[in-house]
Amino acid sequence: MQIGETIRKHRKMKSMTQEEMAGRLGVTAPAVNKWENGNSLPDIMLLAPIARLLDISLDTLLSFHGELTEEEINQIVREMDDRMRKEPFEEMFQWAKKKMEQYPNSGQLCWQLAVILDAHRLTREIPESEKYDEYICGCYTRALESADEETRHHAADSLFGFYLRKEQFEKAEKYLSYSSKRDPERKRKQAQIYAKTGRIQEAYQTYEELLFSAGQFLEMVFQGMLMLAMEEPDKTKAHMLVKKQQDLARLFEMGKYYEVCYGFDLAAAEKDVEATLKFMEEMLSSVGDLGGGFRNSPLYEHMTFKGIDEEFLAEMKRNLLKCFQDEESFDFLKGEKRWEEICSRLDDPKEK
Repeated sequence: MQIGETIRKHRKMKSMTQEEMAGRLGVTAPAVNKWENGNSLPDIMLLAPIARLLDISLDTLLSFHGELTEEEINQIVREMDDRMRKEPFEEMFQWAKKKMEQYPNSGQLCWQLAVILDAHRLTREIPESEKYDEYICGCYTRALESADEETRHHAADSLFGFYLRKEQFEKAEKYLSYSSKRDPERKRKQAQIYAKTGRIQEAYQTYEELLFSAGQFLEMVFQGMLMLAMEEPDKTKAHMLVKKQQDLARLFEMGKYYEVCYGFDLAAAEKDVEATLKFMEEMLSSVGDLGGGFRNSPLYEHMTFKGIDEEFLAEMKRNLLKCFQDEESFDFLKGEKRWEEICSRLDDPKEK
C-alpha cells in the first residue's frame, strides 16, 4: 500500500474529512487530496505529525512496499481485468508493470497480473504479442520465489503452460517438480510431455494409471455414500448408488466380479431373499474373474499388474462361503434350498 493510500485508509478509520485533517496539520485540503491520490508526497517534516494524528507508527505510514493483503490484491486484479476490456493492451501492460514495481515483494500480485496479460494477448489479436514473452515469463519466474506455497505452485503451472505452448518441452517438464508426485494433475501433464516428445508407450501407461486410480477413487467415494444411504429409512438413494457402482465397474472394465458384488450388502440389509441369493451365486461364480478382469482389459494394456495365483482365488472363494454360512447375518434365508446348497459347498472337497 502506498503512503497516500495509507493516509486515506487511516483517515477514514477515524471518520475524519480531508478538510479536518488539513486544518489540524496546517495545510490545505487540496494538499491532503493530492497525497491520497498519489500526485504528491507530504513534506518530510509532516510525517511525524501525520502519524500521531492518525494514531499509527511511522513504520506503518512509510511501509507502502510491504505485503499486500488478499483483498488489496483482488481489488487491483479486478481493476486491471475491467480496464483491460476497454483500454489498449500496451497501456495496460505499462500499468501492470508500474503496479508490480510499486509492490515488488508481492509474488501473488506478480503472478496474477502476468496471467491476465498472458491470457489477453492470447485471446486478442495483439500485434507482435511475442515481444511480451520475456517480461511475462520473468514475472512467472519471480513468483516462484514467493514465500507462499500456493503462489509458487501456480507460477510453476503457468511456466509449464508457457513452455508447452512454445514447444520447449524439456523446460516445461522441469516445472512439474513443483507438484507432488501423487498429484494426478502432475501425471496428466507428464503424459502430455511424453506424447509431445514421441514417448507414446510411456504416455499411454501414464494415462492408464490415472484412469485406473480414478476408478478406484470413485469406487471408494460411492461406497462411502452408500454406507450413509443405507442408514436412511428410505433406501431409494441406496439403490441408486448401487446402480451407479455397477455402471462404474462396467465403464472402467473392472471385471465381472466387481460388476456383480455391489448391492450384496444392501440386499442382505433389506432381507431381500431373491436378490441376496442371486448376489451370492454370481459372486461365487465370478471369483475366478479376479485373475483377469481389468488385468486383461485393453483399457490398461500398457500397465503391468501383479498376477493372482489359483490358491489365492480358492482362498477368497472359501472366505466368501464362510461369510455366507453366517446364520446370524442370514437368518432370513433359513429354509431356502439355494442357500443350503451354497453353504454345503464349503464341505465339498473341490472347494478346499
